[in-house]
Amino acid sequence: MWIQKRIQLQARPRGFHLITAEVTQQLPELRQIAIGLAHFHLQHTSASLSINENADSTVRSDMEAHFNELAPEGASYYQHTYEGPDDMPAHIKSGLLGCELTVPVSQGRLQLGTWQGLYLGEHRNAAGGRTLVVTMQGQESLEEERA
Repeated sequence: MWIQKRIQLQARPRGFHLITAEVTQQLPELRQIAIGLAHFHLQHTSASLSINENADSTVRSDMEAHFNELAPEGASYYQHTYEGPDDMPAHIKSGLLGCELTVPVSQGRLQLGTWQGLYLGEHRNAAGGRTLVVTMQGQESLEEERA
């Protein structure tokens, strides 16, 4: 079975945000998969996807602080500046962290570790909603086949 779906994520302020619940709520089809994979592709070049700590919010603020040091706004060597001082650093952060994830699925659930969650790294100061394309592949659960 293959399923592909576009998910619109709500607009968020700059920073790292847990999106696991928002994503899974928009994927009722996930429950149909007994064993498989879910691939997540963020269709933007100034935001990122990653998996990290889901319990302590200071991890998210520390991630933001670290990446702001790594790719600061207003660096004199940036040439791509016409979209604002936050744009080039956003591209660097997106390039380092990536825009895709693949997560195993078992019994209709993402197989994230106990302390893991899906992160949206929002790297622009005033971004809108973000679009995520989710492609799920797997063996359909017996309960769904009988229904």
